[in-house]
Amino acid sequence: MHKPALNQQQLAELFRQGLATGVGKSLKHESADKHVSGEAIYIDDRLEFPNQLHVYALRSERAHARITRIDTSPCRGMPGVAIVITHADVPGQLDIGPLLPGDPLLADGLVQFVGQPILAVAADSLDNARRAAMAAIVEYQDLEPVLDVVQAMRNQHYVVDSHQQRRGDAPAALASAPHRLQGQLHIGGQEHFYLETQVSSVLPTEDGGMLVYCSTQNPTEVQKLVAEVLGVPMHKVVVDMRRMGGGFGGKETQAASPACLCAVVARLTGRPAKMRLPRFEDMHMTGKRHPFYIEYDIGFDDDGRLLATHMDLAGNCGYSPDLSRSIVDRAMFHADNAYFLGAALINGHCCKTNTASNTAYRGFGGPQGMLPIEEVMDRIARHLGLDPLEVRKRNYYGKDTRNVTHYGQTVEHNLLAEMTAELEDSSDYHARRAAIRTFNAASPVLKKGLALTPVKFGISFTASFLNQAGALIHVYTDGSIHLNHGGTEMGQGLNTKVAQVVAEVFQVDIERIQITATNTDKVPNTSPTAASSGTDLNGKAAQNAAEIIKTRLIEFAARHFNVPANEVEFRNNQVRAGEHLLPFDELARLAWIGQVSLSSTGYYRTPKIHYDRASGSGHPFYYFAYGLACVEALVDTLTGEYKLLRTDILHDVGASLNPAIDIGQVEGGFIQGVGWLTCEELVWDAKGRLLTSGPASYKIPTVADMPGDLRVKLVENRKNPEDTVFHSKAVGEPPFMLGIAAWCAIKDAVASIADYRIHPDIDAPATPERVLWGVQQMRQAQ
Repeated sequence: MHKPALNQQQLAELFRQGLATGVGKSLKHESADKHVSGEAIYIDDRLEFPNQLHVYALRSERAHARITRIDTSPCRGMPGVAIVITHADVPGQLDIGPLLPGDPLLADGLVQFVGQPILAVAADSLDNARRAAMAAIVEYQDLEPVLDVVQAMRNQHYVVDSHQQRRGDAPAALASAPHRLQGQLHIGGQEHFYLETQVSSVLPTEDGGMLVYCSTQNPTEVQKLVAEVLGVPMHKVVVDMRRMGGGFGGKETQAASPACLCAVVARLTGRPAKMRLPRFEDMHMTGKRHPFYIEYDIGFDDDGRLLATHMDLAGNCGYSPDLSRSIVDRAMFHADNAYFLGAALINGHCCKTNTASNTAYRGFGGPQGMLPIEEVMDRIARHLGLDPLEVRKRNYYGKDTRNVTHYGQTVEHNLLAEMTAELEDSSDYHARRAAIRTFNAASPVLKKGLALTPVKFGISFTASFLNQAGALIHVYTDGSIHLNHGGTEMGQGLNTKVAQVVAEVFQVDIERIQITATNTDKVPNTSPTAASSGTDLNGKAAQNAAEIIKTRLIEFAARHFNVPANEVEFRNNQVRAGEHLLPFDELARLAWIGQVSLSSTGYYRTPKIHYDRASGSGHPFYYFAYGLACVEALVDTLTGEYKLLRTDILHDVGASLNPAIDIGQVEGGFIQGVGWLTCEELVWDAKGRLLTSGPASYKIPTVADMPGDLRVKLVENRKNPEDTVFHSKAVGEPPFMLGIAAWCAIKDAVASIADYRIHPDIDAPATPERVLWGVQQMRQAQ
């Protein structure tokens, strides 16, 4: 039904009004209603194709062994079975390693972790496929596994070579420092625990092609690997990804295995194939956040300022490289967090163990790099009898001096000093610390702790070639707009923000814009949606495409109405050309009649980024995002149990594109970070079997773990000085590290037992057991 035409007076009134749905507005997520009602379509919700097969993989029961015999004949006679495949049946390339080789689609005679796929069965139902796979006979010759990251580090058992960053002469500076401390820290991994497990559905098409529906953060990578395992060009494979039920990095590389297995089955049978991993299988087959082992040696002066820092960061990579080199690199880049390290020697080691290959996770190594230096700040404070916040502030990067990182990048536009002052004041930090000391002195069992910790997080892919994106926009003759870009929507609101960017450029309501599924035949050669870069890259690419079309429309309107181009203005769904006012859709119709192209691709590449690996120096980040969290915790010293009482957060997102979504990201990131450092504990047995393989044994945070008082504020009036999309800043990963404040607050409470003179040795995650051991350590010291 057509809306009635507006007269010039009505058009003029609309033109004067401001746009309600452009950038800077708190619009709800574009799929929010569908999420709540259950109407949002995920891969597993799609109608099944006729003759569709379901794929199930038989997994290794050994951490390290040679396969001496595989007998699949018992599988083939089972009900509903269409095909059984092993590595010998893969028509193309077997290895699906994302950057470096080492990840066979199916084990080729050697298994290297418990849970590694050995064979796959395709049947008419998942249950039939599972029963048939379990009937296969696999015999092994056991080999000695490496399951301990410290053992791997000592034996230089690595998946890739180690890397080093250095500034000055750290050994000499350590030797001459007035104070020196050494220590170790074990940092646990983290299960992604996305609501939607790994899933793909593949449909064979004509000419040997494949249409792949995949829950992936990296459609182009899936396209490439499916093509390689089939031995066909990439143009034969189309990947479609509308939305994920969570990703957090776990679907950046490891979504490829189900997609490739389905593609092989589809090729060999000519039938559609689907693989959805049940939670137990998903947790055994896929990698986690990298556990890390840290050794540090620091020198500092009487005021607590760092003079020298030597750190060895050992990431537990699992059995293959995956993305580990880049992850350990980012841990090294963030070994300083917000602090000038003095003379520095930072070593990064990618340790090989016989566990599932660990992979990307929100923060991508940054959290594991930051945690040790926050431990160091607290240890210096205990050693000197100072307030930990004062020690942190004394070590902050300066504005004009002490402002260059250990890898040579100048820290520009540093907001931490003013942000710290604001949060100190708004959280009543000093009054509460004094009150907590009084409380602890009078409370023999319950102890309170307080910590205020910063975040300085570098934004950009550390693999510089990934810092690029594309987009596609069509404007139709009725004024509606089709938008497609290379990013993927996993619940974070990326599509909403990119649509707001396009609405802002054209000055139209967001309801005009239809975002379609990320699709490799619309926008090719996409980078993964990761590294907090989704909006930065794809928003800029969409802005570029929209600006190209808008320029064409301006040039046409200037010609059509015989006015200068600078007198053509877009506002609130209207266009003014000199004295002429017309609706946006009318201009689109006139431009089409005037033979103006209303379709354009857009492209963006991030400037300024470079890193010389040989020298360990460069400018790997376009800019830094900043944040601060102040957390108060209460610890029961008889049991080690604790609760978070209050959290105050101040976070920097530049000029926010959507404050509601950004605050949601900050809240969610903080709680996920708290989970990593408190309750989420991964446990393997002595044979390399994961014991925490479901929600009954692996504990993610619940609403009961939220602070009773949670206050989140975005930094105001601080546009990103860099030319990002409308001067916003990335918000996906930086808030995750705000959870470090909770870990420090718990340890602060435990340290009160020994009058804050000794820092408790509590590794991460700080489970109640570990907290109780820390309490016992303090009592023995007391």
